[in-house]
Formats: sequence, C-alpha cells, structure tokens
Amino acid sequence: MLSIYNDLTRSKEVFEPLKPGKVSMYVCGMTVYDLCHLGHARVMVVFDVVYRYLKAAGFDVNYVRNITDIDDKIIQRANERGEPFTELTQRFIDAMHADAQALGVLAPDHEPRATEHLPEIIRMIEKLIERGHAYAAGNGDVYYDVRSFPEYGRLSGKSIDDLESGARVEPDEVKRDPLDFALWKAVKPGEPSWDSPWGAGRPGWHIECSAMSTEALGDTFDIHGGGADLTFPHHENEIAQSEGATGHPFVRYWMHNGFVRIDDEKMSKSLGNFFTVREVLQRYRPEEVRYFILTSHYRSPLNYDEEHLDNARAALTRFYTALRGLAPVEPAGAEEFETAFHQAMRDDFNTPEALATMFELVRSINRTREQDAQAAAGLAAALRRMGDILGILQQDPEGYLRGEASEQEGLTDTDIEDLIARRAQAKQDKDWTEADRIRDELQAAGIVLEDGPGGTTWRRG
Repeated sequence: MLSIYNDLTRSKEVFEPLKPGKVSMYVCGMTVYDLCHLGHARVMVVFDVVYRYLKAAGFDVNYVRNITDIDDKIIQRANERGEPFTELTQRFIDAMHADAQALGVLAPDHEPRATEHLPEIIRMIEKLIERGHAYAAGNGDVYYDVRSFPEYGRLSGKSIDDLESGARVEPDEVKRDPLDFALWKAVKPGEPSWDSPWGAGRPGWHIECSAMSTEALGDTFDIHGGGADLTFPHHENEIAQSEGATGHPFVRYWMHNGFVRIDDEKMSKSLGNFFTVREVLQRYRPEEVRYFILTSHYRSPLNYDEEHLDNARAALTRFYTALRGLAPVEPAGAEEFETAFHQAMRDDFNTPEALATMFELVRSINRTREQDAQAAAGLAAALRRMGDILGILQQDPEGYLRGEASEQEGLTDTDIEDLIARRAQAKQDKDWTEADRIRDELQAAGIVLEDGPGGTTWRRG
C-alpha cells in the first residue's frame, strides 16, 4: 500500500484514489516572468518522481501542471522591458520547458495557461457571488469574503482571529474586511485586460488555479502539490474558492515539498540568494542536479552547496561504473532489492531510502560480476529499472563516465585514447618512466584510469 503524508490532516495516510486505478493530480507550476531557479527545479523534479512512481505502480495518472502567464510581476517586468507581456511569458515558458527537459522531467498530461481559461475563471467568480462567498466592490474589483467560509485556515493551521490581528486595509482599498482577497482586479493604465461582468480587468492569482484544476480534474480530485511557500495563502485560498463555488470537497491529499536553502537560509529572489537552473548547469550536469534533489526527502529542507553536488557526481559515477560493460538483459536476481526499493517509495516517496537500497544493489553487482557477468547484468538491469522510476541512470555508462569535452575545454576522447595506447606500449616496452609520465599527464587533465584484466578504461574525474 502507498502512504502519503497529507498536509490537510497532518498525518500519513494510505492512498486511496477516488476512482480505483486512476489518479488525478494537480501541481502549481511556474509564474513565467523570469528563469527557473532551484526552488522551481525541486518542485518539478519532486512531482515528476511522484508521477513516475504512480505510473510504475500501475495507476492511470492524469497529471496537470499549470502556468501562470498573467499577474502583477509579469505585467511589471513586461512594462520595464517595453514588450508585450505575451512575448515575455512565451520566452520564459520556452526556457522553463528547456530546463525541465534537461532535468529529465516528463511533460505533464495537461499544462493549462491562465490566459486561456478566462471564461472558466469568470464563471467561478459568478458562482461565488451567487453563493454569497464573494462581492463586487463597485470599482470593478471582486473580492472573496473570507468570513463566509468557516473552515478557512484548516490547511495552514491559521485561525481567522489571528490573521485579522495582523491584517490591515490600504487606504485606497474597498474591501469589507482586511482578510478578503481579490478574485478580479479592475484594469489600470498600461495593463492588459479582459471583459467581464464587472468591467475590464484581469483575474487574481488564486482564482486561476481553482478554475483550471476543477475544469481539468473535476470538483474533487486526488492530489494537489506545490512548494511549501504556497500553503498560505495560495492553497488556503484555493480551498475556500473551490469549495465555496462547488459545494464539494476540493482535494483529498495535499503535498508540499520543502524549501531550498542556501547556507541554511531560505532561498528567495527577495533575499537575492538564489541560483537559476542554468547557472547551476554551467558547473554540474543535469543528472547530478536531479540526483542532488532526490537525496533529501521531498518534505525536508534541501540545503544547496557545491559539496552536496560534488557528492551527487561521485554517487552517479559509482552507479555508472557498476553498469559499465554489462550487456542489456532482462532484470533478474534482485528481488530483495526491488522489494526494499518499493517499500521506500511507498512510504511517502522516500527517495533517500530508495537511493540507499540502490547503493546496496551496486555493491552486489560489483561482487557478482567477478564470478558471473550474466548474473551481474541481470542485477544491473534491475538497477536501471529503479533508476528509471527516479529519472536517473538512463544514459550510456561510457558516455556518462567519459563526459563531453571539446578541444577548447581540454583533451578530446581521441587524445585520451591515443595517450592510453602510448602508455600501454610504454608498459609493454618496460619503459615505466614514460608510462608514469603519461598517467600523470592524464591525471592532471582530470582523467581517471582504471587498469583491469581486459585493459585500461577511463573516465573524467
């Protein structure tokens, strides 16, 4: 049985989808006004693994991850750059897709954009007004009446009274209560707008996800995911909006991944301590970044530093070295490891424990290959199958271990092979000085030589 920690109940629960064999899952995606940073990468990778594991477990999964392509930050950035907001958002959508693909993130089944769902958003706002959960302020704005929803705060654990004590109304606002939030914003000079029953304007951020998720998955669906920073107010507001409009429970299992931290401080653009995915990929391979993300349980903080990424590189080198030279065959002989792997993944997607099991399997492969290469190949195939669920270990081992290098970056593969051949000839001629010199030259260039009965193999260190 699969267990998931449900943030709504603050407990680990056996996962039982609404429809047997089918899973409906919605994850809050990116607001596309800038490049993706590591926090975005963690959301994408975490829920990609959830998606992959649910499919591997035999579920028919409908995975929806939205794009917010209109909001205050997008408008501000487009105006600063003097370009249409649609050009800005499309450029960053393309960049997001490229980053996701580099990190091995599968495309969701559906990727709705807010600007493509204005009719659904407007209909939901109309329903909220009809049901007494929202009101038109008279100036073109529409607000959600938080006090009309008695269960507000149950996801975040916040009480309305506590929230009220810290809230205030700006002088130019027309809200009835400082806790109320915008569903529709009247157009301002220089802003894009759409027609609505309340005048020209645009949707508030929170209503977008309520409208898109229920349109795609129905009034009630199985899993809603996102970063921990979205728990309040975004996801709290989604619950109030969706249940206020439909009268039905919104989401059965709420999942939130932990923050990415830099030197034990939360990474954020406001603090200026963030790294974009592209900056990190200038120093580390995408698979190394993905592996690093999986080394922490998704609900735990993930502390970024280069030592952890170096450890990820070393770990993948061990995995690919174990796979090296073994013929592709059907998985065999790894039943106890596969059982342990799936036990870890069924326990709230415990990827650190799953990786630990894979390391045990690597040790078994290395012991077995000395006596029985065929048996080792069966174990290696099982390792690859586990890796596929985590989105790793699908490259050719030689390609990974040797890496990519241009002539400008250092020794090419041909250069290295030539030096290894010259070293072999020197050893055959008993010219140990020359053989050692060549070995030292390769080592200085970051090339690791591994001498064995079948000859010398190499990899980039």
